[in-house]
Order: sequence, then C-alpha cells, then structure tokens
Amino acid sequence: MPSHRRLISTGSPFEEEIGYSRAVVQGDWCFVAGVTGYDYATMSMPEDPAAQAGVCFATIGSVLSDAGFRMEDIVRVQYTVTDAGLLDTLKPVLGHHLGNIRPAATMVVAGLIAPEMKIEIEVTAFRG
Repeated sequence: MPSHRRLISTGSPFEEEIGYSRAVVQGDWCFVAGVTGYDYATMSMPEDPAAQAGVCFATIGSVLSDAGFRMEDIVRVQYTVTDAGLLDTLKPVLGHHLGNIRPAATMVVAGLIAPEMKIEIEVTAFRG
C-alpha cells in the first residue's frame, strides 16, 4: 500500500514563488527544507547568527509539530553556515536544541541567497 504524502507550509511567500514545501511527510518520514532565521510573521531576521539559529529551530519545531513529529524524531541535520568562524557562536544554540538528540550531522560552509542570512538548517525526521 503506498504511503500518503502530505505537504507542510509555513506561509512563507518564498514557498509559492520558488515552488517548494517547507516540509514533505511521506509515511514515517518528514523532510524539512532548509530553514533560515526569517520570522515569517514579520519577515524580519535578527542580525546575530546565534539568534538566527534560534529562529531556525523555532520554525523547525513548529513545522515538525504541524506534521505530527517531535524534535526528538530528528535523525539527520545539515547546517549551512556562511563562515566557519561562526561555529563558536553557534555551538551553544545547536547543542541546546540537538545535543541530547544527536542526529547524524553535516556542516557546510557556503554562501546563502541573501547577505543577512548566516545559517540555514535542514532536518530529516523519522517516527517508526
């Protein structure tokens, strides 16, 4: 029997403009697209990279909840940061949110699509 596919949106205008979903639920899996520090209610972003990471995790937590998952279901995370020098600033926030969960993780240093973006976080969750 094929598993049901469900699309989750945060209402971000980027989702419709670019043609993607914030998350896709397929069976017991939830794939959350890369999340930046934008607060979609105000379309603002804090300057501080650690604050941006906190906003990322708030969005991820909300999306997972909407999809019927928990943060503890995260099995994989990819961080994209714009500068390796940000790691010391980000470590406390990353550890706070995922330190007890300990998903498989990758960190990439690369440019993001807007200069104010310092971090993007993408996760995969499984509830099997």
